[in-house]
Amino acid sequence: MIIDQILSQIKKDTEIWQSPIHGIDHWERVKENGLLIARHSGADTAVVEYFSYLHDSQRWNEDEDPEHGPRAAMYAQKHREIIDLDDDQFDLLQKACSEHTHVLPSGNIVVDATLEACWDSDRLDIGRVGMEVDPTFLFSQIAKDLVT
Repeated sequence: MIIDQILSQIKKDTEIWQSPIHGIDHWERVKENGLLIARHSGADTAVVEYFSYLHDSQRWNEDEDPEHGPRAAMYAQKHREIIDLDDDQFDLLQKACSEHTHVLPSGNIVVDATLEACWDSDRLDIGRVGMEVDPTFLFSQIAKDLVT
C-alpha cells in the first residue's frame, strides 16, 4: 500500500505511534471511522486515510499540545514526495491536519465532506480517553447518527 511509506516514515521519526492514547491503535480506529463516513458522504478516502495516520503523529505529549495539528501539516509538507495525492487533495490533507482540534461546527461554516469525515472520524474515538462523544462537536449527519 502507498500509505505504508508515510507510516514507515512516522515510525522512524517519532515515538508517539506507540502511544496507547494517540498512537497507531487510535489511528486505525480513525481510519475505520473515516472510511465509514466517506462511504456515506462521498469524502475522498485517500485523504481520509492519510489524515488518520498523520493527524496526531507530531504530538509532543499526551496532554495539551495545541500545535500538534499544524506540526502534522508541516510534517506532511516535509514528506510530500511520499504522499500520493494530487495538489488539491494534499491541500485538503494539510487543512484537515492543521485544523482538526480547533474548528467546530457552526451554521455559518460550510465544510468540505472530506474535512468533515476527517474531523468526525477523530472525534468519534474520544471514548478512548473516557469521554462520551458529543454530537454537537460533529459535522456530518452520518457521524451524528452513529452516536445516537
